[in-house]
Amino acid sequence: MNNRGANNSGTAWFRTILWVAVLCVLILALFDKLDLGGLFSGRPKPTELAFNQITPESKPPIVVSADEQINQDVFEKAYKAVVNIVATTLRVNFWMEVIPQQGQGSGFIVDPEGYILTNNHVVEKAQRLTVTTAMGKKVEARLVGRDRQSDLAVIKIPSGDVEAVATLGDSDTLRGGQKAIAIGNPFGLSHTLTTGVLSALKREIQTRDNARMENLIQTDAAINPGNSGGPLLNSNAQVIGINTAIFSLSGGYQGIGFAIPVNYAKEVASQLITKGRFAKPWLGITGIGLSEELADALSLGITEGVLVVEVVREGPAHQAGIRGGTQEAIIGNLRLPVGGDIITSIDNAPIKEMNQLGRLIESKRVDDVVSVRVVRDGKPIDLPVRLKERP
Repeated sequence: MNNRGANNSGTAWFRTILWVAVLCVLILALFDKLDLGGLFSGRPKPTELAFNQITPESKPPIVVSADEQINQDVFEKAYKAVVNIVATTLRVNFWMEVIPQQGQGSGFIVDPEGYILTNNHVVEKAQRLTVTTAMGKKVEARLVGRDRQSDLAVIKIPSGDVEAVATLGDSDTLRGGQKAIAIGNPFGLSHTLTTGVLSALKREIQTRDNARMENLIQTDAAINPGNSGGPLLNSNAQVIGINTAIFSLSGGYQGIGFAIPVNYAKEVASQLITKGRFAKPWLGITGIGLSEELADALSLGITEGVLVVEVVREGPAHQAGIRGGTQEAIIGNLRLPVGGDIITSIDNAPIKEMNQLGRLIESKRVDDVVSVRVVRDGKPIDLPVRLKERP
């Protein structure tokens, strides 16, 4: 009988403690919901703060300018075709251990089969290429072809991993002052958009390895390390250039970037995909641009043109009948063969120096026939020359 009373007493105490616990929980919940703690601490309720007050002034209609709308539309249309490229190279350290190093760049998909256009310097020394798509998928890529002089390369991923294909525009119709939008992966930050204008066209720069790049687009859209190989777009989300270089004293953005025109890039990419290399046209001569002093010293009777010094045997110029120097002359500190033809124009474009001649030939294609006007023994002669691939 006593045991039964003790059990009833214990049960009553347990129920009392349980009800007290439930009541405490309810009180705490009520304090939290109504923020009654503020009554004791002196702190305001969140809803009493002015910046949390919902008023007509706090939610004005969002105004999007025409320029902002263009930026948003271009990004939405183009970013899925832009990829991040990680190039892994191997080097040997002091202890003769092979150490992998990684460099990053950008690229964009130009074909549903998975072809990606990028810069040569992004992939040049890579033993392994990893592409990260816009949706974050990592895919192994293979090198299709690259060209060091144009700084262009094509790599490929499986067609099943293609999420979008970029729309290519027409760089021959560009004008200074047009809007320019760059998308890339600067410093590894994926799909970064920067805007600017086309500052100038047909720029020429000298790269660190003394290669000459010509006919470039200059833009003030921010281009930083990691942007290389990414697209430069117009207001219609069409690719107009491939971001390739910056002018910088610090290594970072300073308002001058350069892009390769997309029309030239298409020509290079087509050959890299179909042939594995870019076939460059070749005339097959060496020469020197005339100056008044040189013309007077040789009594040429003409002061503008390129004096043909040497003609490569069985080259295009040789087969067309262009003649090189036949005797040696010393002019000041210069020793050179003289007596050769003087090239004054190609396809009616006046020629004044060797660099100009080289640029004009490079603008042609292999197997193109050009009309070369030479002056021989004081008389102009027009010779048709079929250009060959540079050996």
